[in-house]
Amino acid sequence: MADQGTTGEQRVALISGAARRVGAGIARHLHARGLRVVLHYRGSRGEAEALAAELNAERQDSARLLQGDLLDTEALPALAARAVAAFGRLDGLVNNASSFFPTEVGRIDEAAWHDLMGSNLKAPLFLSQALAPELAKRRGAIVGIADIHVERPMARHVVYNLAKAGHAQLIRSLAIELAPSVRVNGVSPGVNLWPEDDASFDAAERAAIEASIPLRRTGVPEDIAQAVAFLLLDAGYVTGQILAVDGGRSVVL
Repeated sequence: MADQGTTGEQRVALISGAARRVGAGIARHLHARGLRVVLHYRGSRGEAEALAAELNAERQDSARLLQGDLLDTEALPALAARAVAAFGRLDGLVNNASSFFPTEVGRIDEAAWHDLMGSNLKAPLFLSQALAPELAKRRGAIVGIADIHVERPMARHVVYNLAKAGHAQLIRSLAIELAPSVRVNGVSPGVNLWPEDDASFDAAERAAIEASIPLRRTGVPEDIAQAVAFLLLDAGYVTGQILAVDGGRSVVL
């Protein structure tokens, strides 16, 4: 998948969970690379609308909104059809949307399982499946957002660890199943924006983690966005790979 098609028509990428944080950073970066973007959101309507307005002000009619609950599996084929219809084509999918919160043994319930497995594994599978024919037609690509903790589990996050490990295996499996028409790769962030609540890491834990990162800083959305763009647009002979973008943290875990 290159920035432009052979006819000069702009390519299109769908980013799930694009309204805020890393998703918004990915959308901005891909847009800056010349793509048109379909911005998926669930409840963050105001932020999604503001991002679309920002991007459309830079380049007219280059961003469209797509609202939907990715946990509603039965609705995902219709959501995929709406994504394709937004600009009449789809060349890339970024499976970014993710729930993240602690699940300690003894306190895990069905609601946490449904949320974390649904957003991090089930939705990427069924959304990728629904969009596979269109992506194959365009010789497109999929990039999934995994996590460095798929190899070394994070304490107190049992279900999240399982879900992201499953997503990593989904990336590798789809790379086989969708070849040679669709490339499928992943990015594994380390610490890239702290969670907005204090439930996962207290101040002391955050300071200790930051001090352990070889590059001596936490990541920012642009770090992830650059890697996503590379895998989506530039890495024509790369599939089934997961790139750690973590400042070296996975080396010292």
